[in-house]
Amino acid sequence: MGQKTLLALGLSGCLLLTGCSALLSREYSSVTPHNAVPTAEDDSSTLRAESYQELVNALSYLVAQRADQGTVRLLGEGETVAAYLAAARQEVMLEDPLGAYSVKDIQYELTPVVSSYEANLHFTYRRTQEQVASIVPATGTNAIRRELAQTLQRYGEELVLRISYFEGDEAYIQDLARQAYYTAPEYALDFPEISVEIYPDFGRQRIVEISLHYHMDPVQLQARYESLGRVLDRWANDYWDCQPLDFAQALAQRCDYDPEGGSTAYHVLVERRADSQGAALALLALCGRLELGGELVEGTLLAGEEESPHFWTIVDTENGPRHLDPSPPEGTELALRTDREMEDLGYTWDRDNAPACVGDTLDIP
Repeated sequence: MGQKTLLALGLSGCLLLTGCSALLSREYSSVTPHNAVPTAEDDSSTLRAESYQELVNALSYLVAQRADQGTVRLLGEGETVAAYLAAARQEVMLEDPLGAYSVKDIQYELTPVVSSYEANLHFTYRRTQEQVASIVPATGTNAIRRELAQTLQRYGEELVLRISYFEGDEAYIQDLARQAYYTAPEYALDFPEISVEIYPDFGRQRIVEISLHYHMDPVQLQARYESLGRVLDRWANDYWDCQPLDFAQALAQRCDYDPEGGSTAYHVLVERRADSQGAALALLALCGRLELGGELVEGTLLAGEEESPHFWTIVDTENGPRHLDPSPPEGTELALRTDREMEDLGYTWDRDNAPACVGDTLDIP
């Protein structure tokens, strides 16, 4: 049988009673097919496994190759080989990211041969080859947000990411999607409903399937984007030598602020009726066309005794970042303001995720 066998000293007959729970407790490592899966000496089409990990690697390799069937030669006693094969099947289907995402079932027949066994495997999949090929690798928050932004900007309906060191959940992905949406105001015409599926349920490397369901047809959204672009071109030509406060005042004159109005730059510049989010996005879109820096702020505004959600912008000026609300409360003039001035007017926001807008040392909290 040789020195290497599938019968590891750390496992005994209790494997048959406990199933794969002990095997699934360890971290899964991704497989590099070119060197991790040996083949049988007398048949290059047959994979060879002399340990449990090699068996897992062999099944993962076949899944990565999207094989419909495959053969693995195993060394060991019959009951042990059968237990290992059952556990490896479960691990690949439940713990391997690609297996959990794409494999529907793995069936096998175990046949004894001279001094070994051969497992004839049959794979069925629940994902198409195109879906698997479209998986995008991403590591870290910035990479995930960047891929989400690109998907939102083409009004894509699905994004599948293979994420290393992933510790987030569905709410984390949805929050990154909102951030990505607000960074591209020209494209921010319809924030979709987002559903997230994560494969597997645990592990450092996982596949995250993101489905985006828009309220409008993508063709209609593209038409709105093109219409908005033409208007922005005209505004950029008219206000090329101006500053954000100048075209914020122009926006206020040409658009009716309505808390129940639309929430996009299109509603402001084309339909001329929008809420604070629409006004802020329109201002940012103009800043972008005029190569002026700015970002959206999502906060609240105290009106009387009630606090309500409100959007505005922070823009770059020669004196540093300043708040500029293109839809200020009634009776408040449009102006560039510091943090302290905004707080005095009843605005609140997440100070940790926004540039500090200070005037002088007395204005630093």
